[in-house]
Amino acid sequence: MKRNITRALLAGGSMFAAVAAATPAYAQAEADAERSVIVVTAQFREQALQDTPLSITAIDAELLRSRNQTDVEAIAAQAPSVFLNEMGGAYGDSLGASIRGIGQFDFNPAFEPGVGIYIDDVYYSSLTGANFDLLDIERVEVLRGPQGTLTGRNSIGGAIRVISQRPNAETSGYAEVSYGARDYISVRAGANFPLTDTLFMRVAGVHKEQDGYVDQVDYGCRYPNRADNIERMLPANNDSDSCVVAELGDTNYSGIRSALLWQPTPDIDLMLTGYYVTSDTNQAAETVTDFNQATFGALSVTSGAANNPLPGSYFVCGRFCTYANWSATASGQTGAYTLEPRKELDSWGLSFHADFDVSSSLQLQSITAYREYTQFFVTDDDYTPINGATGINDLDYWFFSQELRLNGQIGDNVDFTLGAFYSDQRTTYFTQQDIRYIVPNLPLQFVGDDPVNADSFALFGTVIWRPVEDLTITGGLRYTEEAKDYTFHRHNLDYSTPLTPDPFGLGPLEGLTAEYSGDQIDWRLSADYRFSPEVLAYITVGTGFKGGGVTPRPFLPQHAIQGTFGPETVTAYEIGLKTDLFDRRVRFNVAGFYNDYTDIQTPLSDCSAYGGGPCAVVANAGDGEIYGIEMELFAEPVDGLTIDGALSWLDGEYTSINPAVGAGLQLQDPIVTPEWQWSFGIQYVIDLSANGSWGTLTPRFDVAFRGEQARGRGLDPSVFLYRDDYTIANARLTWRNADDDLSISLEVSNLFDEYYIPFGFDALYGFAGTAYSQVGEPREWALTVRKEF
Repeated sequence: MKRNITRALLAGGSMFAAVAAATPAYAQAEADAERSVIVVTAQFREQALQDTPLSITAIDAELLRSRNQTDVEAIAAQAPSVFLNEMGGAYGDSLGASIRGIGQFDFNPAFEPGVGIYIDDVYYSSLTGANFDLLDIERVEVLRGPQGTLTGRNSIGGAIRVISQRPNAETSGYAEVSYGARDYISVRAGANFPLTDTLFMRVAGVHKEQDGYVDQVDYGCRYPNRADNIERMLPANNDSDSCVVAELGDTNYSGIRSALLWQPTPDIDLMLTGYYVTSDTNQAAETVTDFNQATFGALSVTSGAANNPLPGSYFVCGRFCTYANWSATASGQTGAYTLEPRKELDSWGLSFHADFDVSSSLQLQSITAYREYTQFFVTDDDYTPINGATGINDLDYWFFSQELRLNGQIGDNVDFTLGAFYSDQRTTYFTQQDIRYIVPNLPLQFVGDDPVNADSFALFGTVIWRPVEDLTITGGLRYTEEAKDYTFHRHNLDYSTPLTPDPFGLGPLEGLTAEYSGDQIDWRLSADYRFSPEVLAYITVGTGFKGGGVTPRPFLPQHAIQGTFGPETVTAYEIGLKTDLFDRRVRFNVAGFYNDYTDIQTPLSDCSAYGGGPCAVVANAGDGEIYGIEMELFAEPVDGLTIDGALSWLDGEYTSINPAVGAGLQLQDPIVTPEWQWSFGIQYVIDLSANGSWGTLTPRFDVAFRGEQARGRGLDPSVFLYRDDYTIANARLTWRNADDDLSISLEVSNLFDEYYIPFGFDALYGFAGTAYSQVGEPREWALTVRKEF
């Protein structure tokens, strides 16, 4: 049954009224002078966080360091309704992201991100390589709800903006070294220096490495007497009792960023920025958590594996253990091979920002950017010692974008932004796939080398109008055109054509190009009113979309030609309250929202309308609604004691699902999980002596909870499965010297050693017959020394 919008918004509105009624009207002049104001640029002009009528979580560099958050993924723990997860296994070095239950997790270039990620206003158009280290940053802004009328690219779920430190006229620097559990080593350093009176440079670098925490075990070594044709990988004379061939979940990451700022006149600001990152590791820490013996037992992959029942030892290795992927030659297959669990990423980019103050009320901004990466990774989609589902993936990518923005004022009461955005993107996706599990004894092995082109053009504008004192009305409009084409190549493993054998008809895909193009209009309208210096209330409604595309994994030519899908869209309603209470010692923000979510891009299981055969077509196959409430708190009840917290509640339902989606997704299934998510942090700065000569000692404690997450239907299709909820606690103790330029910190993450699963891949039926899951990091410690110059 479709619920009314007021269900979510009235609940939030009752809290707004209670807070407003209890708010004393304190004078702000002295408090403003004493306490810092958080400044954000979410609307591309400097505004206090509490004056911006958007749901924003803003985190500065100092708070990130105190929480030991060093990459983009980590910020999700304290941001309500946000889920970021560094993917693994079948996804490579990619970052899955959703905000308020809307996002994207598939790395394939046929799909668009659901959450926009911007590094210094440069849009990152792919999930691959998006989990940047937070190197030398000023702050992070998390914008919840659809974006587009103020940003270069449309984002249906929200946007994450990472703002780096800019070069300036001061000479300064810092160096930081950490050592910890599992031979964790992190070194980061940065320097800022003037080259001339108008030319300034800033450079920063990072390297971090750590051993993995899930052992990949040689099955033949662990079970040397089994007659199931699973060959031993380690030499017979190897003296290792553990039989471990690799440690999954390790880290080996290096990055450098440099910026050159030239200010030839007070009205011109030109900045050139470049970065390079490289990562070379084993695969993510994943283990088999379930299997369907009926499905998996049908795989004729080795002489022993074809015999039912399969021994549980193929699957059950341990909580922090999985088996190596090794295969002997099997009947009907093309050879045998070993796949090491590797993933490698090399990425670099340049951007040029040019800001011109045309007049005191008009500014022109130009942002030009270019980015490249190469990504190689190996997938083991059954996660057993039997090569039932494997793949080699190699992506070559480049992306160019140009954005122009004109920011201006008309009198004292009108601000505006007019902009244009263009991007051109090319990915060549090489893949070697061994997916013999589709139909027993009908092997499907092929090599693909697919170019994917995508481009986007948009015009957007926003007007901020203050018709009377304390009332602000904001309106925005965006027009987008986009196009994408995907050319398929299908070869035998020796690169010959046509495919032999070709049991599913993939051969005619060779050289076939599928195309998508479309346009979209989005809008936003909001009003906010400042009841007092302490209380701002706002209401907003707007739209957003995630771009359409082409089905990237067709089994028949019809799947590709007919399998283009259009944008999924959302109309979002939100009401919010922002408060600064008790001489701004307490900042409390709350928002309620309702999303009318339509044309959801969903995989189908029935391809009868697309020529039949095995099905991986993606279509706009569902509609639904999502609603929720979010709260954020920051308090300093006494000097030196700070408390921060966040809480979100999400719920919703599907209102329609195309029957071709199949029984794996039903109308009564949850459209969004988890329902509850919260975090809490507290720290206190202790002065170690009366005159401060011994410096300060700061203990800090953080805890974050994430509710149960949907898995889908298991071996019993009438039962919907969930991943367990989990609570992660971290602690940190920091000493700073009296000059505040030297600190030593001891930190413990996952303090109570919680065993948890943040993400998983379930394929118990029409796929490899197993479910494997990422395993969260166990308890670990680190000691960090930081010196600032």
